[in-house]
Amino acid sequence: MDIRAGQKLAWENKVAKGFNTTDVPLEFCLLQGEVAEAFDAWRKGRGTLGEELADVALFLFSLAAMTGVDLQAEVEAKIEKNAERVYSRLANGVLVKMSGLATDLAPNRRVALISN
Repeated sequence: MDIRAGQKLAWENKVAKGFNTTDVPLEFCLLQGEVAEAFDAWRKGRGTLGEELADVALFLFSLAAMTGVDLQAEVEAKIEKNAERVYSRLANGVLVKMSGLATDLAPNRRVALISN
């Protein structure tokens, strides 16, 4: 199944079950709750991590549908954008994005990164 098909199925399930289809802030909160459940399953070593991550995906798919976002197109575009990014490791071990660095950071932060 591709993302677009998953998004359609998740939305159809929300509509069929009478779940929230209009309250975007509520949907963000519910998504956050699902992420927290997934983290808790991982942290406690429960065997439900996969199911919890599936819940996260379904809530995300539904949120995208609710807000009119073609999530598959956005993910594909983001993967391409990320592939073009160049990173460099600072002396302290932190990775920083180098492409567009001069425009991405405030002027005083630029100096600190370059001088480190």
